[in-house]
Amino acid sequence: MKKATRSKSKRASRVVVVGSLNLDYFTRVESLPRPGETIAADRLTRFRGGKGANQAIAASRQGCEVTLIGAVGTDEGGGAYRRALEEEGIQTDHIRTAPGETGAAFITVDRDGENMIVVAAGANGEVRRADVTRAAAAIESCDLLLLQFEVPATALVEAARIANQCGIPVVINPSPYLPTFPWQEISADVIIVNESEAIELLGFPATPAVAKEVRERLFELRAGTLVVTRGSEETLAFVRDGDLYEIPVLSVVPIDTVGAGDAFAGCFAARYAQGHELEPALRAANCAGALTTLGAGAQDPIPDRDQVDRHLQFLDS
Repeated sequence: MKKATRSKSKRASRVVVVGSLNLDYFTRVESLPRPGETIAADRLTRFRGGKGANQAIAASRQGCEVTLIGAVGTDEGGGAYRRALEEEGIQTDHIRTAPGETGAAFITVDRDGENMIVVAAGANGEVRRADVTRAAAAIESCDLLLLQFEVPATALVEAARIANQCGIPVVINPSPYLPTFPWQEISADVIIVNESEAIELLGFPATPAVAKEVRERLFELRAGTLVVTRGSEETLAFVRDGDLYEIPVLSVVPIDTVGAGDAFAGCFAARYAQGHELEPALRAANCAGALTTLGAGAQDPIPDRDQVDRHLQFLDS
């Protein structure tokens, strides 16, 4: 098959996301509970979430045509979720209705914006290799494939294989981290992790001082670039055959950090699919992640392209 290139036609760039859809049950507390402790929340709110859907929405709001491959349950919430995604302009033909409940996440956020999350996979656990195979044409015609780890690995590997065969860039956000993921069976252009996930992936903390060791590990993982987000500190990008980038972040006072990582990944994927080079794509992603922390829930605060562009000038130098 013809290998994909970074040059773009006048059509909107296309991103395919294979990932989860969750109904998020959100509580806010003064401080996160300790083991065995019961505390009172000031309110209970329900949002739509799931890393796959969050990242799909983030990419769509950056101007990409987005197809989401996943599953919802037969419950009322699943049908409503599908309709909400369609209103966002996301292609939902490859979201299967599986027996049982739509996935759910139970999220508690403290006064500092830190969070703890418990996830029940529900229909997300029913995403199969066959679901991806049926969507092969969408993957083969896209500009970038984006994956996370809230659906079974067999589906993710199949999607990556299809993209690899076509020379389509593959971006993987291995969250929540899965130690048994078969990295040797696929190739990834970019892996996006936070600091704790970087330790699980590499076996050691990712810092500029160990750039050589990180690059060696990237060869083993069959990956081109490792991006490490670090909260309020610069984002690091270790390029296997090139430089180390330290990308400044946007200074904000966070309200809720739940969707920040997904906004980052989705924005980066969109900008990269649109032909942006690594560094400017990461600068935009840093803005998107920071702006998302200024509102409650994972999806509503995700910024659009104009919002991100307006804030690029305010990145720390």
